Amino acid sequence: MKNLEKLIERIRDMTLKKDVVSLDDILDASGRKSFGFFLLLAGIITLAPLVGDIPGVPTLMGAFVIIISFQLLIRRENMWLPAFMRNRTLKQEKILRALKRLKPVMKGIDRILKPRLTFLTKGFMQYVIALICVATAAVMPVMEFIPFSANIAGVILTVFGLALLASDGFLVLFAFALLGTAGWLIFIN
Repeated sequence: MKNLEKLIERIRDMTLKKDVVSLDDILDASGRKSFGFFLLLAGIITLAPLVGDIPGVPTLMGAFVIIISFQLLIRRENMWLPAFMRNRTLKQEKILRALKRLKPVMKGIDRILKPRLTFLTKGFMQYVIALICVATAAVMPVMEFIPFSANIAGVILTVFGLALLASDGFLVLFAFALLGTAGWLIFIN
């Protein structure tokens, strides 16, 4: 899915038909192929002030990212999540409130993102992105002990998620630059 605003509208339309919405319902609405959407979601949760610094959240998001990235590595056509995750639910009004807040943000992002340098988001490069996301997720439990460090992982996952969603290779290059900068900062200290 290339248009984030349309993705939000699709999820909203599905939500309007139900009193309670499960993650499985959101998977269906996003086409089940939207690995980028779930990397973006994990990145945003990890990046969110205070939420990403709650003990256990970075580890949980890291596990989630590993599940998503592994599926990219094995070239799964459809997104699979364990039943305990797929069956998690939220009430319709909570989802609709969140989507209402997200829509203008996604509309703004859509103006900036576009398919460019698409070879960096497909084929072999998806393997590279998936491996980087697995490595990032693997260090997230350690990041719980260093205040605000999980936010760096959140930024990287968010950028890779957006890159995959929009087929925007420029964002892949930006994520590589962020990784390089983060690595440089870690090694000079």
